Amino acid sequence: MVIPFLSLYLVNEKGFSLPQVGWIMTCFGLGSLSGTYVGGRLTDSIGYHKVILLSLFLGGLGFIGLQLLDDFASICLGIFVVIFLVDSYRPAIFVACDAYSKPENVTRSIALIRLAINLGFSIGPLIGGVIIARINYDALFWIDGLSCIIAAVLLYVMLKPKRVSHEEQKVVTKEGVSPFRNFAFMLFFVIMIANAIMFVQYFSVMPLYYKDVHFLSEDLIGGLMFINGAMIVILEMPLVGWLERLQVSRTIATFWGVVFLALSFVVLNFSDGIWILILGMVLMTFGEMIGAPFSNALALSLSPKGRKGSYMGVYSMSFSLSHIIGHNGGMNLVNTYGYSSTLNIMFVALIGTALLTLYLYRYLKKSSKFTSY
Repeated sequence: MVIPFLSLYLVNEKGFSLPQVGWIMTCFGLGSLSGTYVGGRLTDSIGYHKVILLSLFLGGLGFIGLQLLDDFASICLGIFVVIFLVDSYRPAIFVACDAYSKPENVTRSIALIRLAINLGFSIGPLIGGVIIARINYDALFWIDGLSCIIAAVLLYVMLKPKRVSHEEQKVVTKEGVSPFRNFAFMLFFVIMIANAIMFVQYFSVMPLYYKDVHFLSEDLIGGLMFINGAMIVILEMPLVGWLERLQVSRTIATFWGVVFLALSFVVLNFSDGIWILILGMVLMTFGEMIGAPFSNALALSLSPKGRKGSYMGVYSMSFSLSHIIGHNGGMNLVNTYGYSSTLNIMFVALIGTALLTLYLYRYLKKSSKFTSY
């Protein structure tokens, strides 16, 4: 509930300028970057269950405490700490998904996890917008924090890990090379950073665009975001299953995800009607539904045995780096060039990213080391 309204909260409630909000969101990205890296290392050492449990519980406490901060420096530090705690679960979730799934079901399993997340994300902004409009922002932080703590308690009580056998306790031999020495993975990492830099604009620049250009209230903005979550809940699993039956490669699916995201920005300059906002959200959602599960599965398929936590930690860092660069860059682009030019810049950057994805597809197809691409 908090994240979609964070930029609005910082501008409307705390009175920060757009460049200041950009720097706060950079701290958001630094916390995410550190959290995903540490979370990936911890997943390989203490296991995904403990990492997810600690992330939920401590992150919930962090959200509750965040509302007590007022000045610029303390909010920067607070955002860093809270997002460090919250995002440390990301690589653990991917490794857990891989552990519970058969190899042929990994993409659909990731889509199922995303369905659960997006069911919450579709309801969260809708309820969050109503809470802000009817009560205040403080209630938003309390409810978001308590929901995380309740999730941690449910995980501990209902999903305690089973006692593993002696064979399962053996240390897994690390295969392959580190993610930073894997050319294909690092090229994929760069593509994910570029794509995510544009995607995160929907968490910072776009809510302000809806309010400043189209004069939408917080509850209407929440309703617009509800379209994203509702579509994912209803359509993503059937869509992923259909694409798998067509045997669409994971890299090509990632390519189309980038293309749809690019279109979601450029169409907004075609009309001033609210229908164009809905069309943009629909295009972005199709890009997310196609690109996200297949790119996650591609990252797992490029990760050698015994290093999956580290690889997925680095993969998750792409989203973290996007927060460091994307929010600050987006805010400053809008501040300098305006919304219309910023949307065109995002479109051009994503088309370049799509072309780079096609190059990755050709490289993986030619390389004998990679059988799943």
